[in-house]
Amino acid sequence: MNQTTITKQRGLSDFALKYFAMVCMILDHIHYFFSFTGKIPLFFSWIGRLAAPLFLFCIVEGFLHTHDRKKYFLRIYAIAIFMGLVQFSFYNIASGLVRPDGFFPQNQMLASFSVLLVVLWGIDRCQKKQWIRGLSAILIPVFLPFLLYGLFAVSEAFSIPYGNFLLNLLVYSVLPCHTAIIDGGTATLLGGVILYLTHRHRRLQAGAFALFVLAWDILPVLLFMPAGTSASFFFTDAYEWLEVFAVIPMLCYNGTRGHGSKKLFYWFYPTHIYVPFVPDPLWNGFLIEMRFLWLTFSQLTMIPASSR
Repeated sequence: MNQTTITKQRGLSDFALKYFAMVCMILDHIHYFFSFTGKIPLFFSWIGRLAAPLFLFCIVEGFLHTHDRKKYFLRIYAIAIFMGLVQFSFYNIASGLVRPDGFFPQNQMLASFSVLLVVLWGIDRCQKKQWIRGLSAILIPVFLPFLLYGLFAVSEAFSIPYGNFLLNLLVYSVLPCHTAIIDGGTATLLGGVILYLTHRHRRLQAGAFALFVLAWDILPVLLFMPAGTSASFFFTDAYEWLEVFAVIPMLCYNGTRGHGSKKLFYWFYPTHIYVPFVPDPLWNGFLIEMRFLWLTFSQLTMIPASSR
């Protein structure tokens, strides 16, 4: 497509998908933060299941189309380190900020994306026959958790002073491990690789990702849930499988970037996580989330689409 030609295309642009995912994410996090009040409907979280796979899809598309993959990775990685250090502080030096019911934000999706981007770069190098660099970029992130588990065992066995503290600091900051990330983790890594390897065939991509989501989120529950469990369990507790419906907007993607504020996504994610948590994690935070939701709707309805 000629980048100087502005055309209107049917479907959703990259920015439109991101704004839609932001709305879903905000609804999900309203439930995540305030479900303890008993006043937030569960369907907020159902809708929120669409957010992570849509952002994952956009991350893969961003990797494919960005002009500077190094800067693209470093922006996400830097924010991931910051958010990891915040979470680490809740466990260690800022426990006084934990809510009385034990809740504090544990959002590390950008750490999952950081690991994924390294692996995607490795796959890209392998596709270009740069085997040493490519395989190193794939294997190191994949097997890093097992190396660190060994170091944790050594630290425990020899009672190394501050050994576990320092290793945990590394895991929560500069060395994220896909097996230790609560928010995304291994599932995000595998799902992202599937989206990347099938990106040239949109229907195949959607089908492969849908099968992966159903296999990852439903089969383990079926294998281990007690006999006689009601089917409603898949809507009240084990409803991660609803991510499968994210393939619908994915199929509506028209391949264009659209028009919007790229920086918005980088500051929005950590801000909307941490601002509602202080100083009043109940009422003031809820009002702030509502303002963010209004901002997102306003951006989505005011910004026209343009070609990539």
